[in-house]
Amino acid sequence: MLFNSLQFLLFFPVVTLLYFLFPQRYRWLLLLTASCVFYCAFYPPYILILFFTIAVDYVAGIYIEKSEGARRKQFLIMSIIANVGVLAIFKYFNFFLNNLNHLLHGLYIEGHDLGFWKIMLPIGLSFHTFQAMSYTIEVYRGNQKAERHLGIYALYVMFYPQLVAGPIERPQHLLHQFYEKHEFDLGNLWWGLRLMLWGLFKKAVIADRLEVYVNTMFNQPDSYHPGNVTLGAVFFAFQISCDFSGYSDIAIGAARVMGFSLVSNFDRPYLSPDIASFWRKWHISLSTWFRDYVYISLGGNRVSPLRRNFNLFMTFLISGLWHGASWTFVVWGAIHGVYVMVYDYFRKAFEPLNPLKGTLIGKAIGIFFTFFIVTVAWVFFRAGSIGEAVHILHYTISPTHLTWFTFPTINEVTYAGGWHLFVLLLFAFLLISEEVLVRHEGSFTRFRWVDSMWLGIVVFLVLTMGIYNQNAFIYFQF
Repeated sequence: MLFNSLQFLLFFPVVTLLYFLFPQRYRWLLLLTASCVFYCAFYPPYILILFFTIAVDYVAGIYIEKSEGARRKQFLIMSIIANVGVLAIFKYFNFFLNNLNHLLHGLYIEGHDLGFWKIMLPIGLSFHTFQAMSYTIEVYRGNQKAERHLGIYALYVMFYPQLVAGPIERPQHLLHQFYEKHEFDLGNLWWGLRLMLWGLFKKAVIADRLEVYVNTMFNQPDSYHPGNVTLGAVFFAFQISCDFSGYSDIAIGAARVMGFSLVSNFDRPYLSPDIASFWRKWHISLSTWFRDYVYISLGGNRVSPLRRNFNLFMTFLISGLWHGASWTFVVWGAIHGVYVMVYDYFRKAFEPLNPLKGTLIGKAIGIFFTFFIVTVAWVFFRAGSIGEAVHILHYTISPTHLTWFTFPTINEVTYAGGWHLFVLLLFAFLLISEEVLVRHEGSFTRFRWVDSMWLGIVVFLVLTMGIYNQNAFIYFQF
């Protein structure tokens, strides 16, 4: 069930109303049932996969807590194998077969085509798998008591607002909230609906409108001027940001209306003055997951500089593979790994000598450069293959093509919804820069007229310029 669908427009108020009408002791059952309905709206049989991993991790958590010594680690490993195994089968098995076929053909071994499994990737598999793994890891580390209530644990994994695309929650933050009684609160209603409206604006008005132009440029780059293709890459940077952060906003807002608090997932990442700061602000719940469970487990900063660089690179490489079973995602992760290593080296070697350090000009240059290198990496993320990504980058930066730089004509812009596309981009930039209007409660309590005017503009644009054609969120494929 998509957040930008008529189904959800009916589903959300009904579930929320019932939640506050139900006695506290039955609310978990209502939310669990609603979450099952929400997930089954995509492809019902795959809910059995969720039930399987929930059962395994529920039992594993109890036995990890009860056991001592090596047996605790054995149960943790059992849980991790079950979760990663499901992920490997449904997400990476065909990727493995495809690469093995290429290897066999490269070795001139004919007649051994291994074929492919005709299986569909379950929606949000990587997200709820990582959330489930964080539970058993935290129980093993002694940071979380094993959950004895099977229904509550199942709800922790399946809580519908963040089930298919996060934020990825830790058990310490979310589990106890299912036991708390949440009274109806006008403040929660106001801020939750406000955040949901903001997320819908970013998805329906900006991301989905940019998508048409982006698809045109990436699918047929040679048919357009390099300037148009460059603009397509920039538009994709805004598209994926608005699409994914829009989902997170709706998820956090929907949970907030019922009194639940979910972790923030974005913090204006395109205003980051350096690449390290970007990764502290982009997809925060995933970045911290990889930091805590992969990077630190590999040794983190407590090792030699060479080993630390290896840890950084491997963490980003695995992060790239997490995003999808394609070499384009692996390369995207590797690029960011190199970015962070190079930044770390230059920061230590030259930052004390930087005359612009701490100045407004220095920050502006940092923001522009960070956005530029992130956008270059996004080309690999969006392209259909590594070859296509390299071709697009070469096409847009080759000296022989730079003389052809031009902005799109009116006819070309029409692909993305008309002349108002540029107005939207300006508006998007202003809103992304001023998310304080949405996220920081009470920021404009002394200026209610500014707040009301802002909300009125957003509602107007959502109603008049939103695209509602059942476009799935980009991160659903992960």
